[in-house]
Amino acid sequence: MTIRVTNSPFNENQVKLVNELLPTLTEAQSQWLSGYLAAVNTSNIPAAKEEEINETEGGRRTITILYGSQTGNAKRISEDFGERLEKEGFSSTISALDDFKTKHLKNVEDLLIVTSTHGDGDPPDNAMSFYDYIFGKRAPDLSHIRFSVLALGDTSYDLFCETGKEFDERLEQLKGERLIARVDCDLDFEEPSEAWFSELLQKLREDDSVVPSSSSPHQQEPTKAASVHSRGNPFYAEIIENINLNGRGSNKETRHIELDLEGSGLEYEPGDSVGIFPQNDPVLVQQLLEELGWTGDELVSVNKDGEKRPVRDAFTDVYEITSLTKPLLEKLVDYIPNEAFAALMEEERETLKSFMYGRDLLDLIKEFGPLTIEPEQIVSVLRKMPPRLYSIASSLRANPDEVHLTIGALRYDAHGRARSGVCSIQCAERSELGDQLPVFIQHNPNFKLPEDTGTKIIMIGAGTGIAPYRAFMEEREEIEADGESWLFFGEQHFVSDFLYQVEWQNWLKEGILTRMDVAFSRDQVEKVYVQHKIKEQREALFTWLKEGAYVYVCGDETYMAKDVHQALAEVLMEVGEMNEEEAESYLTQMRKEKRYQRDVY
Repeated sequence: MTIRVTNSPFNENQVKLVNELLPTLTEAQSQWLSGYLAAVNTSNIPAAKEEEINETEGGRRTITILYGSQTGNAKRISEDFGERLEKEGFSSTISALDDFKTKHLKNVEDLLIVTSTHGDGDPPDNAMSFYDYIFGKRAPDLSHIRFSVLALGDTSYDLFCETGKEFDERLEQLKGERLIARVDCDLDFEEPSEAWFSELLQKLREDDSVVPSSSSPHQQEPTKAASVHSRGNPFYAEIIENINLNGRGSNKETRHIELDLEGSGLEYEPGDSVGIFPQNDPVLVQQLLEELGWTGDELVSVNKDGEKRPVRDAFTDVYEITSLTKPLLEKLVDYIPNEAFAALMEEERETLKSFMYGRDLLDLIKEFGPLTIEPEQIVSVLRKMPPRLYSIASSLRANPDEVHLTIGALRYDAHGRARSGVCSIQCAERSELGDQLPVFIQHNPNFKLPEDTGTKIIMIGAGTGIAPYRAFMEEREEIEADGESWLFFGEQHFVSDFLYQVEWQNWLKEGILTRMDVAFSRDQVEKVYVQHKIKEQREALFTWLKEGAYVYVCGDETYMAKDVHQALAEVLMEVGEMNEEEAESYLTQMRKEKRYQRDVY
């Protein structure tokens, strides 16, 4: 059972602590705690709460929901489903995969796993320990468990939903019984995840061993006041500032954007992100319409309710047209009567991947068209345009009713055409002060400041990866945190690319920032990156780690984050006199303790 603020005498922090503790208790521990509390203060237990506790007993199976979440989607889905299960009268517990004590798997009855896949087929950071356990030699017999998996992913990656697929197969290998079939979700996960939950709920309702309470107290609960705005109902935030942070002569353009949230009810913490639903470039939309031979006024359905909009609007606002995925090409086979395209689809995975890289729908049609397809048919095979997530670069305490973003404008050439980032160039070139952007807050529980304001923090990032650290500093300044802080930042040139330079130097001068090491890779013959600065400062950095410092890494996953991880391991080996296995174990333990957090992309 999950305790909630609305049906208990606890405040929000207490509820969080209690709900983290309860799923970890053995039966003996639960009984002892119950007896202890009863003995200490029996007279203070309200009768209504005793009845509620009794209603969760009686032989009903408990539904355990475990999530692996990198950016927060799987966590949000799990919490939503958990609340809905309890409103239906079912008993449920919810936990991150790494927070769940694996020894308690023997007590689990019905197991739901909701997990994303991170990077190139890897488990999310908060699922890695559970993943290693379940695939290790100590994995238990799970013949007593019924399970189902909801996998979140991105079809533009080769290993689409790989972690969810692996969990699903492994649970079956360990003799678990599948409740309902796994569902794999693309970036537009709302409809398939809802379908998965609806089927699951129907299965549970039909099952005599999972009997919901006939009059669940949760059905009568008032809900906590919250913003009506969310991913499904974004807030249209006015742009109140939009400036280029890079100096003259820079190879880059990085926009500092400030949005007005007044009246939205939206709240955020440092480490969270803003999701923006962008628009495709109208020039690209027009080129695509001309290549298809359409006027753009043809009406198409844009949602399951049958809402009709002109195909021009659908291409602009609703559907992704700037990237290719294998599932899309497979759906278009019947509409492209071209032998060369058919031959391409028979090629090895790497050949197909190479073709798709850097190409969009217009490229495909130009190369293999014309398409024998109607407007309604093409939108039926396209996926919805996913929101773009940007780390928040401000503290709400320091900037009430505002949120600040740091967005790098993406421009490049590929296959004979100039290309641009969908959202970044909309912000850089097609957005003016006073314009509005549809936004929502994406909470990220995996990238948070330590609760103890006296704890040291080490912030490592490159380029726009500096954004959350600006939020960290603003927050710590507002709450007068006394813990020391250290920034490692990398970019190309000191003169033109030191993002928020004046602010960082002021924080350093005022003592809010304790130390700062910067690496500007192009300012000398031999390139210098943040990982080099980490190794230069190995002695001091190791001391901070031994003193309990939290380490944060934000930026590119493929190169920077991996190089930083290796540099940290080398510091532990060289200064801490550990071997490679011990160094990796140390970093793994730091991650379990939430002292090593990454926001990488």
